[in-house]
Amino acid sequence: MIGRRQFIALLGGVAARPVMARAQPRGSMRRVGVLVGFGESDPGTQPRLEAFRQRLHELGWMDGHNIEIIYRWSAGEQARINEYAAELVRVAPDVIMAHSSPVVAALQRSTHTIPVVFVQVTGAVESGFVSSWARPNANITGFETFELAMSGKWLDLLKELKPDLARIAVLYDPESPAARGRLRVLNAVAPSIAVRVSAAAVHDAQEIDRAIGELAQKSGGGLIVLPDNVSLIHRERIVTLANHYRLAAIYPFRYFAITGGVMSYSMDVIELYRAAASYIDRILKGAKPADLPVQAPTKYELVVNLKTAKALGLIVPDTLLARADEVIE
Repeated sequence: MIGRRQFIALLGGVAARPVMARAQPRGSMRRVGVLVGFGESDPGTQPRLEAFRQRLHELGWMDGHNIEIIYRWSAGEQARINEYAAELVRVAPDVIMAHSSPVVAALQRSTHTIPVVFVQVTGAVESGFVSSWARPNANITGFETFELAMSGKWLDLLKELKPDLARIAVLYDPESPAARGRLRVLNAVAPSIAVRVSAAAVHDAQEIDRAIGELAQKSGGGLIVLPDNVSLIHRERIVTLANHYRLAAIYPFRYFAITGGVMSYSMDVIELYRAAASYIDRILKGAKPADLPVQAPTKYELVVNLKTAKALGLIVPDTLLARADEVIE
């Protein structure tokens, strides 16, 4: 027979878990929160989460059997991010996977005890999420998307694609904690390849339209799109506008090139989610986030959309094609 205190505790657990109630006893079920910076319908997100679940399965964790995965989707809206971060903390999962810097920042404000494993974050130290890569010294650790120093590679590749570029606009979200560091790197590299970099801060679709339109008004311009929530949510619009104005552009993730962007240079995002699942496995087995170092990708991939380049009248150098990991024809 169940005791009164146990019965009340069980009722409280059910009330706190409105999304995915299960019949299994609480003691046999571990809970993993997932807070995503995109909407559930975002086409790039589901394959990553499937890789995340698959890796957990390989490690012995099956959703609905011995773990319950609680998803929240913010669609890039800061109010939702804050709301869902607080909500997940109230549910008190064993660990939370956090996608994007705004999500990590919201969780950091909401809890200092629940372990958080992040993916697709840049500048974790600069943003104050961890003390250092080697020793996070907090309840937060995870996998960086880009080291700030590699931002200059986008500039080099774009200049190689179109050597006569004289000025390059950098499309970025000013709310992104890592944006300032990336812009510093780009401005430091620009004089060595004889280009002028201008920063184009955007918050929404209207500002994206204006920024790309202004860049297109003068000849000799190129576009670098930085990895942040605004650019990722509006990626199809950005690619469409850049192609409409026939701009040489480089993007931060492969799926920009897949959807028609000229060129992308990025890490394998799928592998980041698999790695995050491995960290979550270790935490569920007793490891502390403070003892798990922040890690960066070990391999970056260059994707060239040759079909788009030809449509825009861009001649891709053979040297660039030879280094490409993937050429879309």
